[in-house]
Amino acid sequence: MPKLVPLTRHGRREIGLALVAAAALCALLVAVGLAWLCVLPFVLLAWVLYFFRDPTRRIPDNPRALLSPADGRVTEVRTLDEPDFLGGKALRIGIFMSIFDAHINRAPFAGTVQYLRYTPGRFHDARTQASSEENEANAIGLATDHPKAPRILVKQIAGYIARRIVCTLEEGDHVDAGQRLGMVKFGSRAELYVPQDAGCSVRVKVGDHVAAGTTILAELP
Repeated sequence: MPKLVPLTRHGRREIGLALVAAAALCALLVAVGLAWLCVLPFVLLAWVLYFFRDPTRRIPDNPRALLSPADGRVTEVRTLDEPDFLGGKALRIGIFMSIFDAHINRAPFAGTVQYLRYTPGRFHDARTQASSEENEANAIGLATDHPKAPRILVKQIAGYIARRIVCTLEEGDHVDAGQRLGMVKFGSRAELYVPQDAGCSVRVKVGDHVAAGTTILAELP
């Protein structure tokens, strides 16, 4: 018998609303003699359940690995300025999470939460450059014990459909590599920032599909 994938607690409200809506719509369809269409609202309910899945992940035993903070497709690998937390040039790896990806975000590296900043904004398509600069976002800065990368930044970015960023961390919390840190609901983007002078070796390229807490995006020296 296949093992059931657990659901995240962050989806309780949406799952409850979808269940009520599916039951109400089905009752209406039965009342007007269209009972055969009842499969449609329950297909939508099944998709909502699928979206809020929280799959178990086997975290790589590699103390130099920078893990993917999200499931999705790599859309960007570039160097740019990151003045807010890293204070200089940084490598940025951007990941687009489609509505079919698991949306639980995970810590890319072990560290202590030193910086949290939520920024309201717009809702551009999360595959675009504008989404990184203008969309609603939540930045999580980690202080690490690695001498080459004493600071690492993760950004959760809302997309065109996503309107709800969830972060379960507070400043001062310690996280392990691969630990759950929240999610962005219904299509979004996640970004990893590492100081350029850390000298890390990138292990992915644009177009690669990655998995949160499992795929190694880069390795530190």
